Amino acid sequence: MNVWEEIKQALAGRLSADGFQNWIQPTQQERVEGRVVWVGVPNTATAEYIELYYRETVSHTIRDLRLPVDKVVYQLRAPAGHGNGGGYGNTGGYGNGNNYGNGHGRDAVPVATEAELFSNNHVHLNPKFTFDHFVVGSCNQFAHAAAQAVSTNPSKSYNPLFIYGGVGMGKTHLMHAIGRALQDRFTGLRLVYTTSERFMNQMVNCIKLDRMREFHAHYRTADILLVDDIQILGNKERTQEEFFHTFNELFDHQKQIVLSSDQPPKSTPGLVERLRSRFEWGLIVDVQAPDLETKMAILDKKSEADGIHLPEDVRIFIATKTKSNVRELEGALVKLIAYSSVTGTPITLDMAKQTLKYLTAGHEKRITIDSIIRSVAEHWGMPHASLKQKSNERRIAYPRQVAMYLAKDLTQASLPEIGRAFGGKHHTTVLHSIQKIESLRQRDVDLNRTIQSLTDSIHG
Repeated sequence: MNVWEEIKQALAGRLSADGFQNWIQPTQQERVEGRVVWVGVPNTATAEYIELYYRETVSHTIRDLRLPVDKVVYQLRAPAGHGNGGGYGNTGGYGNGNNYGNGHGRDAVPVATEAELFSNNHVHLNPKFTFDHFVVGSCNQFAHAAAQAVSTNPSKSYNPLFIYGGVGMGKTHLMHAIGRALQDRFTGLRLVYTTSERFMNQMVNCIKLDRMREFHAHYRTADILLVDDIQILGNKERTQEEFFHTFNELFDHQKQIVLSSDQPPKSTPGLVERLRSRFEWGLIVDVQAPDLETKMAILDKKSEADGIHLPEDVRIFIATKTKSNVRELEGALVKLIAYSSVTGTPITLDMAKQTLKYLTAGHEKRITIDSIIRSVAEHWGMPHASLKQKSNERRIAYPRQVAMYLAKDLTQASLPEIGRAFGGKHHTTVLHSIQKIESLRQRDVDLNRTIQSLTDSIHG
């Protein structure tokens, strides 16, 4: 019975991808004795790290899986002919732990090469994340142009290039696109791509193994350094200190540095001032939420790549109902295509509404006509009561028509109910307003952007 593999499978879903890859994946079950599982680890640092950071998680996993295990002991994997090594007892909350066994394991620990220590820094460029697959819109045009400039003239245009934006906006896509373009354009270029968490975990590993010289050699001799999610370094003083010296070494030798974050340097909590200032030396660009046109272009590109015809009404439905997140947008399309493929059902608007009903679930209960009126009035900088006046001045009538359109789109209110909410307007007036705005949306890019922005703020 391979109990540890069962535990590992559960841990894969509970730990971060980097944490699992760095510390749990290299382990394997050696033997089971009664209710004790002996797990082989590649080095002492792995045993110590699991004990220090994942002890409780392993404990809870054993308990949740109802496994017949009271104790997990980590022992060094030794080459054939050597002792079994010392055991690091991880009780998972059940036993005594700290069981350092005898033997010659410490003398027999296989020495990882630099390539093995940092192998995962070279295999994480997604082949789909290229500039050709990146949909450019007003929301990301500047960031895209800056990324292309860096991929053409590294360390000459913008150094460092700092890309920030919310989750699922395309930051990582641009990072990978830069990396792949540089690899294709410059042969022999030494490129290192990593995440802040991986950088930190590798640093901890090298400190415990007394391998910091190799850590420095790996990162400080890069021609290009790409680091995702740099905000994770916040409040981690030792890691920031190490990254500070890495940054200086590369910058002084005119090596290109590209960083991504969920916020600009000045807004990153726990970031020391000397790193903050260095991040601001180059160019800071943001990736904003996609507008309606960009969402539709993304849907077109992905459905075309998948060989799927997406009906126009379905395309509009997905684009308008998803919030400002490219990842959510693409996920909705993937789910729709998968459902169509599995069930053999053609993609129609009714099928899309049923399959993707989570996109609208709960909105009708949260959104009221009054909340829509408030948002629209604030957008145009007028008192809320203005939209309920009987005035037909364009400065009032146009925002009121937009508000009526949103009320019909985002609530279950009938036309007469909407009319009453806007100062007693007749339902035919409401219908005329809705039809007018719907018609304008087909050709007015600015109106589309305004409606999308209002929709997002109302949902938020």
